[in-house]
Amino acid sequence: MSADFTLALNYDQLEENGIKLLNLNNISLVVVKYKGEVFSLNSRCPHMGCSLAKGTVKDYFLSCPCHGWSFDIRTGEYKVNKNIKLETYQTKVENGNIFVKAVSEF
Repeated sequence: MSADFTLALNYDQLEENGIKLLNLNNISLVVVKYKGEVFSLNSRCPHMGCSLAKGTVKDYFLSCPCHGWSFDIRTGEYKVNKNIKLETYQTKVENGNIFVKAVSEF
């Protein structure tokens, strides 16, 4: 495993359509499982800073529980304006564990 990746959690600990709030390397992020794939994004909605951990996932979009802003979990892009974007983090599953490259690129 590359030194840049951090063990986040066991794959089986995250339910399908599940969202898990984590703090890795001083970065608050959400790990999302959708259709068996795993994605990691910044945990705060840029609209008003609400936590996305209580959001919902549908059709590859994570919706903010506060005001309904929806973000593509694959790219972080806001559904209405692709210029607004959540930071995303490389995520991989190996040996039943989820690893995240939790390094800020902004």
